[in-house]
Amino acid sequence: MLRAYSRRCVAAARLPLGPLEALLAGNVDKEVRKDAAAIRSARSVEQLLRQAREIDREFIARLERFPLVRLRIRYEDVEPLRRRRIERLLEAARALLEPPWRGIRAAASARYSRREFEALVREHLRLYAAEVHALSRSVRPALLVAPWRERLRALMEKQANALAREVASLLYDRAMR
Repeated sequence: MLRAYSRRCVAAARLPLGPLEALLAGNVDKEVRKDAAAIRSARSVEQLLRQAREIDREFIARLERFPLVRLRIRYEDVEPLRRRRIERLLEAARALLEPPWRGIRAAASARYSRREFEALVREHLRLYAAEVHALSRSVRPALLVAPWRERLRALMEKQANALAREVASLLYDRAMR
């Protein structure tokens, strides 16, 4: 879902990203790894936050290929958002994966109304967007992202709403037939 969200945001932004496109793809991949770790594990939020920092370090090490871009993550800005996203993701994963497992559509419709599920997806994407926004303040030189920061935030909000509606529609419209 995060990959689809990122592709939509990049396409909607219509920005000439050039070499930054690989950087953004790598960032999305690291976020997918963090989300997958949260969903697959029974770890605590603190353990997942530590793992997220390790994934960040690996990502920053790979940034050496981009000599004009430096990232010094300001965890005081990022971690409260990341914590909330992990907490909500863990809550949703537990609710959707609890036995008896009958599939994602059955689990979603048994646990959430369509409106609640759409709000859950929207919140996850909005928290991710807020985290991206906070991370954008860690990019150096700041001139690479500063001109687009607010435009990107508004665009990500719009795309979060659209994707949340579509995901809910995929699960609920077909599940209810």
